[in-house]
Amino acid sequence: MVRLDRKTQFLKEDAMRRIYFYFLILTVLGLNFMPCGRAQDNADRKVAAVAAVAPTAGFRAEFLEEIAYYEQRYMRLAEAMPAEKYAWRPAEGVRSVGEVFTHITAANYGIARALGTAPPAGFDVKAILALSTDKPKLLQTIKDSFAHFRGAIMALNEADADKPQKMFNRSTTLRGSFIAISGHFGEHLGQSIAYARVNGVVPPWTEEFQQQQKPAGKPKP
Repeated sequence: MVRLDRKTQFLKEDAMRRIYFYFLILTVLGLNFMPCGRAQDNADRKVAAVAAVAPTAGFRAEFLEEIAYYEQRYMRLAEAMPAEKYAWRPAEGVRSVGEVFTHITAANYGIARALGTAPPAGFDVKAILALSTDKPKLLQTIKDSFAHFRGAIMALNEADADKPQKMFNRSTTLRGSFIAISGHFGEHLGQSIAYARVNGVVPPWTEEFQQQQKPAGKPKP
């Protein structure tokens, strides 16, 4: 009976030693693989961080300034236009106020695609065009499209400035395509400004300038 108890105890201890041994092996293997996973994760983060840094010089930096200018103009004008005027159009078959804004929004994604950056998951151009009379949603959509477009420019390589590029059915260079894109922005900004003026809305930046030009009132005696 004593021998049986000792044998049972020995088997239990042996089983525990095996379990401990296996656990030790798994721990060592886990420590060996963990740095690799972390290294890969850190590498991915570094790549994302590099891609997110805006250039401070070169043709991309210059164009990013251009984009910032037009984004500010479009956003401020879209905010200044009353929501009930978004459906206004100068004539049948011509884009309405809101349709010009959705056109620019959709173009930001389309041009980004032409430059090598795919639209975000779930992107639906028809859904964007359907927002032409929904001012609150359209304002956010315009903002999102410019953010996406900026990312597409930042993802380009500075060394590819003279690389052949097609833009608006024209063969040019990557740098030349930026001129065409600026022209597209300017064309529709002018259209939007004309729409605003016809509807009695002064562009905010013009109104600010006019306020600055007014002579200061004479101090009261």
